Amino acid sequence: MKFRSTPVGHAAVTQLTLPGFDAPPPAPVHRFFFAVMPDPATAARIAGMAKSLQQKKDSPMGTERLHITLGSLGDFAYVPGATLARARAVADRMEVPSFSVRFDKIISFNRRSGRQPLVLMGKAGLEGLIDFRRQLRDALKRVGVPVFPSSFTPHVTLLYGVQRPDEYRIEPITWTVFDFVLIDSWLGKSHYDVLGRWPLTTGSASG
Repeated sequence: MKFRSTPVGHAAVTQLTLPGFDAPPPAPVHRFFFAVMPDPATAARIAGMAKSLQQKKDSPMGTERLHITLGSLGDFAYVPGATLARARAVADRMEVPSFSVRFDKIISFNRRSGRQPLVLMGKAGLEGLIDFRRQLRDALKRVGVPVFPSSFTPHVTLLYGVQRPDEYRIEPITWTVFDFVLIDSWLGKSHYDVLGRWPLTTGSASG
């Protein structure tokens, strides 16, 4: 019989284990990711669109949680202080001018199981977003932060629910991105904490 200490948050929890039976790793409770978010007026418009498409068992995204994911730093059972510090330092140094984004269709992402995300997507008008994400990814990689894949499908998730067979063309939704954020998503709780916010034009963090 032996004891093992497992980090949870900033403390250590001692677990009792038997010879030959390793304790299972703790389940992840945090997902950290960089994102850009629509301004309040645009977020309200997107949320209204999601509500008009909502079916009985669908789960819409809260207006305050609408975003475009730039890339995830990973899922964790604890808060990875060193990784977050390096990621925030990279964000402090980013100096990229603001850019516009444009979405003009709604489709369902086809996942193998579970409820399907209904998302906003576009083709033209996303070049600035794609270039900014590439610069952020490269900067994180240079300081040893585990980076997200180079492939990228820009989208805004509206809701989770049944598969929609059709693609909906919509009046384009556009907004200007003036900042980006680092988010702590509490897995399974539909709750986000914004850990930092950085203006694109100055690279100076707030939040």
